[in-house]
Formats: sequence, C-alpha cells, structure tokens
Amino acid sequence: MKSECILVIGANGQIGSVLVEYLREIYGDDNIVASDIRMRDGHNGIFEKLDATDGKAMSAIVKKYKITQIYHLAAILSAKGEQEPLKTWDINMQTYFNVLEAARENKVSKVFYPSSIAVFGDHVDNKADQFSFLNPATVYGISKAAGENWSNYYFKRYGTDIRSLRYPGIVGYQSMPGGGTTDYAVDIYHKAVKGEDFECFLKSETTLPMIYISDAMDATVRLMEAPAEKLTVRTGYNLAGMSFSPKEIAESIQKTIPDFKVTYKPDFRQAIAESWPAEIDDSQARKDWGWRPAYSLDKMTEEMITQLRKKYDLIKN
Repeated sequence: MKSECILVIGANGQIGSVLVEYLREIYGDDNIVASDIRMRDGHNGIFEKLDATDGKAMSAIVKKYKITQIYHLAAILSAKGEQEPLKTWDINMQTYFNVLEAARENKVSKVFYPSSIAVFGDHVDNKADQFSFLNPATVYGISKAAGENWSNYYFKRYGTDIRSLRYPGIVGYQSMPGGGTTDYAVDIYHKAVKGEDFECFLKSETTLPMIYISDAMDATVRLMEAPAEKLTVRTGYNLAGMSFSPKEIAESIQKTIPDFKVTYKPDFRQAIAESWPAEIDDSQARKDWGWRPAYSLDKMTEEMITQLRKKYDLIKN
C-alpha cells in the first residue's frame, strides 16, 4: 500500500462515492478519509462529517489525519446551479478557497480539483481543444473556470501542487443522477432496466462529450500519480471518453432492450447543453500522462445494464 493519507470532500456524490472505494483499493482503508455534510447510509471506513464551507473545520481534519492529498468534489452542479445562481457561486467558490488555504497552510502535497466541460461557451462550435477560450454560459461553468485560474495561481504563487480534469458527463451505475445537464445519460439506463419509458429533457440529436465512471476514476488517479515534471497544464486538462446524442444512447440500449421507448421534451437544460462543445480534444492529457479511455458507448451500455439489473434484482428480493 502507498504511504498517503487522502481526504475526499464530497464523498457522497456521484464521483465521490465511487472514488472513495477506488482509492481504498490502491492506498488501503485506513488511508482514506471520506467526508461530506452528512454520513451516507452503509458507509464503511473512516468518515468525518464536514460542511466544506467551514474552513476551520476542514483544516482541523487535515491536521488530525496528517492529510497528504485532498480530492475536492463538493459543488452544486449545472442544472441545479441555474435555479440559485448566487448561492451556487458562493458555495462552489468558498468551499474551494477553504481547500486551497487548508492545503497551503498545512503543506498538503497534492490537491485534485474537478473542472468541467461547462467552462467552454457556445463559441466552440464542435470540438474544444485544450486551449480554447473559456466563455462559460452557466454559473457552474463560471465557478469552474474561476477555480481553474485560482489553481494555477496557487501553483505559481505558493507551489501548491494542484491537478485538475475537465470532466465530460459521467455515466455510472453506482449512484442516482445528481443535478447535472448530462445526467439524462444516467437516468435513461435506470428507466430502461426498470421497464419504464423515458422522457428526455434534451433534443434527440444533442451530442455531448461523456465518459464512463471507470474511465473517469482511472484518469483521475492516473493524473494524480503522474510525475509533476510531466504536467504542462495547471488549469484543467481536457478529458474525453466518447460523444453521443440521446438518440444514439437509446439505440445502444435498444440492442439489448428492444421495447425501450424514448420521447423528447426539451426544457431549460437544452440551452445549457447547446453552450457546450460536442467533442473534446484531450490530446494534451494523452501526451503528458498517458491517458487512454477503455470504454465505447456499446461497452458502457452493456456494463450499465448488467450492473443495474443486479441492483434492481437485489431490491426486489
């Protein structure tokens, strides 16, 4: 096992709940401290209740466990963020400032900051390259773009080793949708496996970048374990897995569940999706630290359906 002690902030979320278990397999149960504003049912291992807006409480946990790495995953996501923009800005930024200061004051060796494709604006017509101009259209995207710049600032000013990925939409079976615009691509599998029809809040041809949860976890840890001298980006690395539309994911599901039906009723999230690029150029991540995705759309669909069938069979029994 590796000699690190890692704090995961926002451990109950879509990424956090999976990442905690992923990190435990690498570093050992006793070296991972999960934290969130409330304890999740069935949680095993070390857990600290933490309101991430409380900087003193966060710093106290860092000191208590002699934390060497922080993964900061707490945030209000895109769709929910548009309902309360000022609250979203306050929470997303204050929690990150607390992480930055806790890391600086306690000499934490590495920090992971999750960015997002939401940092790009609608001026990127199709494929966003690593150094595309950032012109986010949502408060969530604005907060992520600002966080990237603060990451770069703390790296240059204080030498804090902060690493970041611009996640596309993440698809996984372990948790329910969490309020993001790309979360239709999680909900659609749940509906299909339960034998229900699905009403999509995006247009059928709206293509967005996505990634399967296993690839997202691999990329995250691969970046955090990369030698510092190999990293050329200190804002946020572009990350890609695959790009598809609601129509394409429905067709992939129908290969296994032929009777599955989808209707389309676009809402305010359509405008959010249209402000994001359809594809992401992640060649810099591939070059710098060897990133390669393992999952295609059909391979992801196969695993999602298999795992969700197991999950719902357990609930029935």
